[in-house]
Amino acid sequence: MNVRVAEGIEFPSTDDGERRVVAAVIIDGRGRAFAQRRSGSRKIFPHCWDIVGGHVEEGESMLEALTREITEETGWHLTEVLQELYRIDWDPGDGVTRREVDYLVRVEGDLERPTLEAGKHTEFMWVDDSRVPLLREAREPDDYFITDIVQRGLDAAQRLGL
Repeated sequence: MNVRVAEGIEFPSTDDGERRVVAAVIIDGRGRAFAQRRSGSRKIFPHCWDIVGGHVEEGESMLEALTREITEETGWHLTEVLQELYRIDWDPGDGVTRREVDYLVRVEGDLERPTLEAGKHTEFMWVDDSRVPLLREAREPDDYFITDIVQRGLDAAQRLGL
């Protein structure tokens, strides 16, 4: 795995028995963030806009899971982990707490033609500051977590000069 990881980023251990989730705010060369819509058949957050990510599988490190999720959900390849954006513990209502860490990343591949994971995602868009409010579509009024994370990613990208 040839991924550049910015100085100071430390990935949490995944061998502690906790249910781990890793996610990525993918930034393109124009400073926009990638979002994809979850299909209506998804158990958690159907029809909602989301960032790339998912559960860490047994035996995987956070970086390995991040790399795998990006490739599975977009067909792209992780090249850089630029910054840790956020950590949150959440439960989607099934009684199992997820410990999520979100990262700002760059990838390589055809950014205009992602290979969305069949059956899981139906469309995509690139988001700049003006489009962040669109990510609230199909979400409950108190569920703007994704908009907050994407905005953090956009702000961090701007600070980094991306």
